[in-house]
Amino acid sequence: MVYGEVVSTEVLSPQLIRVVLGGEGLDGFEPVEDTDQYVNCFFLGDEATHGVPFDADAVRDLPREQRPFGRRMTVRAWDPERRELSLDIATHGEVGYAGRWALHAKPGDRLQFRGPGGGYYPPAEADYFLLVGDESALPAIAASAEAVPEGRSVVAVVEVEDGDGEVELTSPGDLTVVWVHRAGNEDRLDDLLADAVAALPRPEGVVSAFVHGEAAATRAVRRVLLGERLVEPERLSCSPYWRRGHDDEEWRAIKAGWVREMNAETFD
Repeated sequence: MVYGEVVSTEVLSPQLIRVVLGGEGLDGFEPVEDTDQYVNCFFLGDEATHGVPFDADAVRDLPREQRPFGRRMTVRAWDPERRELSLDIATHGEVGYAGRWALHAKPGDRLQFRGPGGGYYPPAEADYFLLVGDESALPAIAASAEAVPEGRSVVAVVEVEDGDGEVELTSPGDLTVVWVHRAGNEDRLDDLLADAVAALPRPEGVVSAFVHGEAAATRAVRRVLLGERLVEPERLSCSPYWRRGHDDEEWRAIKAGWVREMNAETFD
């Protein structure tokens, strides 16, 4: 286990807070190259009787309400010179352990985690990069856009609540950003991203697609991409981070089955 101390926080949008971690607890942190690298964070509940750092094995025997709550957070950036880790954390007010912690985090607060892991990096052989997701995937989308080869076409389709949720994205590639707003479209949330992707001009050349975020939305985008043969299956990174209407524990209980069912869908 490693841990970081909060150095600073920054409100990027009403739904996204950047928390920068530093300190000697990060001495053991070794980043991976993947642009979707993540860490498994452990947030302490109101009834926790221990602080950070803690012995992970020891807390397993505590009553459930006293144990830390694990949440996977995508890394936005790692500064090797300052040895500081930036996490952009999606927040929905006081709902959820991660978002609530980010809202109230202050310098000196500590966060323990395990990792990192990852699985995607923009492949050098691709001609066109499609990056799709909501706020939960925005850190990986931003990092991926920054890592594409210079001059290549890159299109980011990002779902946010409204115009206040839009943040600046940069890339050495030829970047186009399509913002999709949930506000005013509450009756078709599952299809917002899929409809936006379907409306894009058909890409040319070798396509690499990264589609992560809410479960039903990512599945709908996958159906468009594979059904219309816009990307080869082996060049599609598609993963549901969360499920609308489910808390994290409920989603974890059904996620494996959901992913198997999604991946079993075929398109002739």
